[in-house]
Amino acid sequence: MSGSEVIGIVAGWGEYPMMVARSLRDQGHTVVVAAVHDHAPKEIEQLAHHTKWVGVCKLGQMQRFFRQHGVKHVCLSGKLFKDRILFQGWGWMGHFPDWECVKTMLPIFYSRYRNTTDDSLLGAVVDSFGRCGMKTIPGTEFATQLIAEAGVLTKRKPNNNELADIEFGWAIAKQMGGLDIGQSVTVRDRTILAVEAIEGTDACIARTGDICRRGGFTLVKVAKPQQDMRFDVPTIGPQTIEKMKLHGGKSIAIEAGKTILIHREKTLEMANEFGITIVSRE
Repeated sequence: MSGSEVIGIVAGWGEYPMMVARSLRDQGHTVVVAAVHDHAPKEIEQLAHHTKWVGVCKLGQMQRFFRQHGVKHVCLSGKLFKDRILFQGWGWMGHFPDWECVKTMLPIFYSRYRNTTDDSLLGAVVDSFGRCGMKTIPGTEFATQLIAEAGVLTKRKPNNNELADIEFGWAIAKQMGGLDIGQSVTVRDRTILAVEAIEGTDACIARTGDICRRGGFTLVKVAKPQQDMRFDVPTIGPQTIEKMKLHGGKSIAIEAGKTILIHREKTLEMANEFGITIVSRE
């Protein structure tokens, strides 16, 4: 994409929306943010030219706001807490979805032939934006510096046992990704300790710490074989390192070219301080 454009961001939880917005501004684009209540960081308002706070199920409201400001390209960035949205209180209907959201999601939730995997839900959102004349594009298209390159990224290299655990866990994680279950597994001595599902990576690490009190486990986090870089891209950052340190993890393996490394300098500095290895492999 060349020249100055008006780019919309649907901002969820975490630092990723902030980093995409900052990169867009640095490149001279106009940044229009639909910030999701109880998810997006308040500070994103400082990076956006226009901001509107919206409910997580207000898809039509987001689209009207973007159309008002001439948005033709949209980035979906940041985590949405799917477990809270779908399985607490009244579920997604308890978030008072607007009509566009109802039209988009109803066929998924009430068809015997559909499912509520991330690819199904987010793919439907992408299609909805497309019907409004808005193309969904990867945030990493503008923030290429966030994508991890191949190699051992930390001072400490993995030992032979960790390399064996990475190899073992990698194959399992890829199969999980193919089923759109989750992106991560934890491994110790070629045994799968925990599998990430709807709860997310941090909770998976915490469960592993409860199971493996000896520590020394490896987190393997990969992209899906069918990974769509427009959404649900594997991400690690300082919080991942904090969780690994807290629960006894010793090494992390990620997929080069398909993993977002948030706050790279701080993440690697913390990993080096705690003696945690980060391996990025193809």
